[in-house]
Parts: sequence; structure tokens; C-alpha cells
Amino acid sequence: MSLTSLLVPTYRNMLRTLAGLLDKAEQQAPERAERLLSARLAPDMFPLASQLRFAAYQAQEATFRLRGEAIPPSLEVVAAEGRSAGDSPGSLADARVRIGEALSRLDGLADDALDAGSALPIALDLPGGIAFDMTGEQYARDWALPQFYFHVITAYAILRNQGIEIGKADYVAHMFAYLRPGPAPAA
Repeated sequence: MSLTSLLVPTYRNMLRTLAGLLDKAEQQAPERAERLLSARLAPDMFPLASQLRFAAYQAQEATFRLRGEAIPPSLEVVAAEGRSAGDSPGSLADARVRIGEALSRLDGLADDALDAGSALPIALDLPGGIAFDMTGEQYARDWALPQFYFHVITAYAILRNQGIEIGKADYVAHMFAYLRPGPAPAA
């Protein structure tokens, strides 16, 4: 499996999941949907608004790193919005824009856009002086996907914790494309 065929569909599926979760939140709790953006699982965790932006950022960051390109300033803005969302959560419309931008960037990639990056050296410098050196394949497997899923599942957990009625079927809605025809099994 190539990096492009692994990452791009994964990112698309889960970004669409996030959009669907926001739709459910708005439908179920229209009077408090915007306030949900400030909800957190724990006081020392980032709020929902951050999780949404970080997921959009992570999906796009990999597309640049795995092509050996610098992260553009426009994408760094998304990361900065995520870090400051505790004070400035923005709106659900803003979050949807960020998700849409990520989907558009993914949709604009060639079918093999990330594949040459598997052996590319990736240097990942994090706050606090932490630095990682890895190959593109290691980066995709050990950083890009786990980080992305962390933010997606945290967004799901925040909404669930806030009483939004969502379940596993909402989280893996993309799986219904593979549903075998026929009668449903008895419960």
C-alpha cells in the first residue's frame, strides 16, 4: 500500500466524520452548539475548537512533509488558531471552513503525490526542544496518523461527553460503503 492510498482516503473519511459530528451537534443542541467549541475533556486539554483545527492541520501537514515542502504560512495559521482556541474558539462555520480547506487540499493531490516521500528524511521539531528524525514511512505510521486520529477521537469524545447522541456508526460512517447486502443479523 502506498502512502498516498493510505493517508489521503483516511484523512478524507475522518474529516467528513468530523463534519458529520458537527452537523449532529447542531441538530441536537442548536441553542448551545457554538458553546460546545469551548468544551474540554479535562482542564489541561485543548477544547473542541482546537481539536477540529488540529485535525485539519494534521491532514494537510503530512501532504507537505511527505513531498519535502515547507509548511506554508496559511497552514501555520490553522495550527496557531488551534493553540489559541481556548481563548478564541471561533464558530462552527469557521471550523467547517478549516475542514473544507483540508478536504480541498487532499482532493487536489495526484494519486501518487505522497509516495516518493516514504524514504524522505523527516525532521520533526516540537515545542520544548523535542526533536525527532525519521523516514517518511515512519513519520506517516508513527506520527501523522496517530496524531490525526488523536484529535478526531478527542473531538468525538468531547461531543459525546457533552451529551450529543453519537455512536460508533457516526465515527465510522465511511464503513457503510462496504456493507454487505442482505438482511441484518438478528440482535
